[in-house]
Amino acid sequence: PGPAGLNLPQIDRPSPQQAARRIEQRNWLSLDIALPPSRFKACLDGVQADPRAAETSARTWLADAGKSGLSATAPPNVCLGYALAAQQKWQPAEQALSKARAAATSDVLLRAQAGGMAGNAALAGGANERAVALLEAARADAVAAGRPILAASITLDRARALVALGRLAEAESALADARTTLPDEPQAWLLSATLARRMDKLAEAQKFIENAVNIAPRGSEVGGEIGVEAGVIAMLAGREDAARKSWQSVLDTVPASEAGKRATFYLGQLSAPAKQ
Repeated sequence: PGPAGLNLPQIDRPSPQQAARRIEQRNWLSLDIALPPSRFKACLDGVQADPRAAETSARTWLADAGKSGLSATAPPNVCLGYALAAQQKWQPAEQALSKARAAATSDVLLRAQAGGMAGNAALAGGANERAVALLEAARADAVAAGRPILAASITLDRARALVALGRLAEAESALADARTTLPDEPQAWLLSATLARRMDKLAEAQKFIENAVNIAPRGSEVGGEIGVEAGVIAMLAGREDAARKSWQSVLDTVPASEAGKRATFYLGQLSAPAKQ
C-alpha cells in the first residue's frame, strides 16, 4: 500500500496474457531470419490462425523429423513451443523450445531465438530460476551470432526474471546495459523506472519514466503501462495532481486495456472516502 492507502501492484512481471502477446509481438523468428515458403513458415503461420491445430501439426512434423537426426527437430520444436505458448501452456512450451535450442547445434542464431522464447515461457510460468539460466544462455548465443539488438532484447527479459527473484542490483545492471543498446525502446525505460521505484530511488525513477513517455507511441499498450507507472511514481513522491493527470491520460487513450483498468482502479481509490 502507498500513500492514501493506495494499493500499488507491481507491473514488472507480465501477466500470462501479456506474456503470450510478448512472445507473439517479439516475432522472434522473422526478426532476423527470412522464412521462404516452407513447412516451417506454414506451421508458424498456423499458430496465428489456430494454435491447437498448429500444435497437432507440429507434433506430426516432429515425429517425422526425428527420423532425420537431432538437428532436424529444431524447427518443429520451435513451432510446437510457439503453439503451446499461444495457449499459455508455459511449461511444455518451455520444454519444446529448450529442445529446439539444444537441437540447433549448427545455427547459433536459431539457438538464441529459441532460447529467448524458452526463457520467456519460463518467466511467464513463474519458473524464474530457469528463466534466468535460459536467458543468460540465449543472450550469449545472440552475442556470438553478432546480433546486439537481439541480445539487448533478451537482456530486458532477463532483468524481469532477476527482479522476480529479488536480485535487484543485478537487474539494475542488466537494464543499464539494455538502455545503452536500445535507447529508443520504451520498455527498457519503463522497466528501469519500475525497478528504481521499487528500490525507493524516486528521482531516478522519474527521469526514466520521463524518457519512456517521450519515446512511447501515443495510444499504444506500452504507452498505457508507462502512464500508469508515471502516476504511481508521482503518487509516491506526494504529487497527487500529477498522478491523477497521468492515470486520466491512460483512460483517455487506452481505456479498454489492462493499463486502463489499473488507471480506473487507482482513480477510484483516490475518489473513495478515507477509512477511519
